[in-house]
Amino acid sequence: MRTRHIIDPRAMLRGFAACALLTAPAIGPAAHAQATSPQSTTQAQAEAIVLRPLSFFKVNDLDFGDIIASGSAGTVRLAPDGTRSRTGGATLAGSSGEPARFAGLGSYNRQVNISLGSNSIWITGPGQRMRVRDFEIGSTPTAILSTSPTRFRITSALGNYNFPVGATLEVNANQAPGDYSGTFTITLNYL
Repeated sequence: MRTRHIIDPRAMLRGFAACALLTAPAIGPAAHAQATSPQSTTQAQAEAIVLRPLSFFKVNDLDFGDIIASGSAGTVRLAPDGTRSRTGGATLAGSSGEPARFAGLGSYNRQVNISLGSNSIWITGPGQRMRVRDFEIGSTPTAILSTSPTRFRITSALGNYNFPVGATLEVNANQAPGDYSGTFTITLNYL
């Protein structure tokens, strides 16, 4: 899990000015193309995950996105559907942020228990640590996850499933700008 950035508002204004400067049109004569164009190659990776029955894996991390801190504390809630909201002195910057997502393979109609290793965790970075709490699984209806197992049923005929997890981040007053991260544990038991 990571919070992309706590942003210093003054740096943000400088960043916008630099962006405007970089996008200004060039003045002067047009550049001429070379008679022969150079060739370039690069490599990319191909990946696959082959699941064994009764297993699951992380698809992506919980990312609260960019946040601007102020002189008063606040919170950022990232819902399982990806929507962000805030309270107090935390301001949302941009539209970034995404819930954690997990996927797995069981069997049709099988029950699973999902639980957390801890009801809240701390994420650390260059400033004071921040607490993440109220982990919420994207089920119908959504449910707060805790160390006590929550039971679900696999409804896919193929036995495959996926689920998002959101949470609430407590942003301290005058939180130092930078990247913050930490880990949380999801436990899944097939019944």
